[in-house]
Order: sequence, then C-alpha cells, then structure tokens
Amino acid sequence: MLRIASKLSSRVSSSTALTAHPFPTRLSPLPASSFRPFTNGLELDASMTVPDAIKMINYALRQWRSERSLGAFRMGLSVLKHCITTELTEGKDPTRENSKGMAMLAMSTLLYERGEYSEAIEKLEGVQELTNSYLGVRVAALETQAGLLLELRQDDLAAAVADKCMKLVENQQQARDFEAQFVRAKALKGLIELVNGNVDSAEDFFDKSLREKYCDGTAGLSYAEFLHKKQNYSMAKEVYRNVVQGAVEVKNAGNPYLGAGNFSVDELIVGSMCALGQLESLMGNFGNAEHHLTQAICRAEEAYGDSKHPTLGVALTSIALMYRRKATQEHSSSLLVQEGLYRKVIDILKVPLMETESEGAAPSVDRSDIAALARGAYAEVLGVQENRKKEGEKMRNLAESIWKNRRMSLADALDTDSNIIDSRISRLL
Repeated sequence: MLRIASKLSSRVSSSTALTAHPFPTRLSPLPASSFRPFTNGLELDASMTVPDAIKMINYALRQWRSERSLGAFRMGLSVLKHCITTELTEGKDPTRENSKGMAMLAMSTLLYERGEYSEAIEKLEGVQELTNSYLGVRVAALETQAGLLLELRQDDLAAAVADKCMKLVENQQQARDFEAQFVRAKALKGLIELVNGNVDSAEDFFDKSLREKYCDGTAGLSYAEFLHKKQNYSMAKEVYRNVVQGAVEVKNAGNPYLGAGNFSVDELIVGSMCALGQLESLMGNFGNAEHHLTQAICRAEEAYGDSKHPTLGVALTSIALMYRRKATQEHSSSLLVQEGLYRKVIDILKVPLMETESEGAAPSVDRSDIAALARGAYAEVLGVQENRKKEGEKMRNLAESIWKNRRMSLADALDTDSNIIDSRISRLL
C-alpha cells in the first residue's frame, strides 16, 4: 500500500540533509481541532437508502480499485448498471431515488478514475432527474460536475453549473438540511472565483456558517483555501484540520458520502492533507509539512491502489516543492530527494507535447499547472549541477511551453508564497 511513501522514506533517511523529521511509516491522527466536525448534508443515513443497493455500489467500487484492470472496470460498471435498473432503485420513493442517485454518483466516479470524463459528466447530469431524492444527492452531482469541468479547464462551463446548483438549492428552501446545501452551493461559486484569481470576490461566497457550523467537506476545504490565500494562516490551519478529521470520520463510519469523482471523500481527505502540508511548509514547519504530505501520499495509494494515479502525482509535486522551500530557507541541499520526486511526477503527469498515449489508454487530461511546476522546479535542480546545465535548460524550456496559466508566469508561480495546489482539480490557486 505504501509503496512510494516507503521508498521515499528510505531515500530521505539516507540523505544527510534531511534527517530531522523522518517519514511516518503509518498514518497517525491529527491533533484535535478546536472546531467540531459537522457533517450534515455530507452523508446519507442508512435509513435514507436501500441497504442492498449500497452493498452493490460498494462492491462495484472495491472490484475496480482492487484490480484496476479493464475486466474489473467492466464488472464494476455492470454491477452499477444493474443497480440502477433493478427493483431496488425503481419508483419515486425517496429512499429508492437516493439509492439510484448514489449508484449514478458511483458510476461517475468509476468513469472518472478510468479517465472517461465525458461519460462521467453525463451520468452526473442524469441525477437531476431524481426530483424526489434528498437535495444533497443532487447538489453533490452538480458540485462534482463543476469539479470535473474545472479539472478539464472548462471554467466557463463550471461557472454555469455552479449557477445551476445555486438555483436548485434556492428553489428548495423547505428541503431537509437546506442551510447546509446552501452553504455548499455558495462555496462552489467561491472556489471558481479562487480558480480565476478573484480572491476578494470569493469572500462573498463563503458564508459565515462555514465558521460556525459547516466547516467541513468540500465547502470547508475551499473555505480553508480562501483563508490560506488571504494569509489568515492560523484559521486556515484549523479549518484544514477540521476537514481532514471530518472526512476521515465519514470514511470510517461507512455511510454513503455525498460526493463523487474528484470531489469524492477520498479526494477530500487527500486534498485537505495536501493543502495542510503546503500551509505548514509556508509557515516554516517542515516537520509537520512532511508528515501531512506523506499522509496524503499514503491515503492516495490506499484509496486508488495505483502508483501512477494523477492525484498521487499532485501530492508528490507538493512534497517536492516543500523540500525545495526547506533547502532554500535552511541553506541546505536535497537535490537527490528532489530529483527522485520530480522524475516520478513527470512519469505520472505526462503531457501530450512530450509523451504519446499508448493504444487503448484513457484520454489525457490537461494538468499543465502541476506538470509545468514540477518540470520548472526540476530544471532548477539540474541547473545548479555544472555537468547538467544543458539538460536543465531543455527542461526549463519544456516547462515554459506547457505553462498555460494566464495570471502569472511560471517563474512567478515558483517564487510566490501564496499559491496553493488544489489536488482535487489539479490546478494552482
């Protein structure tokens, strides 16, 4: 399970420059947050679903993730298709519609993890037809749809979906957990503002209830990123920790989580740990940063069982940049560790300019923010070595060629303290 983390741990332990804070060999809990996790609107109680349908959903996802083969994918998809057409999910009863909605969310997750984004989005669109389902099921589908579009860099379409989500919730003011879903819908619009670099505009969408009652889930993570960008580091740290704690509790409880695709509970756990590690690195707490980022790597490997999953590549980029910052601040060297990490990231986050997809592979998704950051930082590592300067210049040119962020240059992105890598959408905020 901990393949990369274990290799990284042994590599770090052999480096004289980075021995102060060894990697944990297993996951450990965070210190208690002063916030209390509130998960209303984030999970379904067992009484709100058909138990046998949920068992089928869990089986389908386990089947796929345990093998990661074409056969396992087809088997998982077949089980989920059967689930949404069987008598377990037929009819207008809310419990059955909830179960059908969860099966459709699971199908979108399966398709997303296979790289079939268009099909995943199509399944999410179908959830809106379940008008008798719990409001949170439909909000989760729209939230995930927007998240996938953001990862695809289709920001205008993502904004339109966020508007649709807001309208849906506003028209359901008598619905159960309306306030929680309203906060969630607003936070989605706030995330889109952050993606577009509009930090001040984003503030309007982060409801005060996020500080008081709903500091959890994807909305909580986006709110923490907003605080991070506003340099309210102490509050951001508390919110990140609270999101991690709440997400782990939901995962361990086993109740159906209202999220899918890149906004699933696994992505939430990895994303919040990754962001927390980045914040600790910014604050100069490198031991804590190393700990949280390694936990993010462990969680990604545990969840996906795939040493080349893109989320893992994003987490590895974050930890490599943490070592870069540590070396700069402490006037130390970690070239060996950094190079190993950047090479692994480059292997995971391939770009069409440099590599060609193998026959039958899933379509490539543009993660140019992260891919260029890793290559740009790797170019620095190569450039300080006299016999590898030409190799470094070539890598720098490649990094510049795939950089697509119009708000800042690659050099600025590498040197700016306030940037955040959001692993959910593989974007730089």
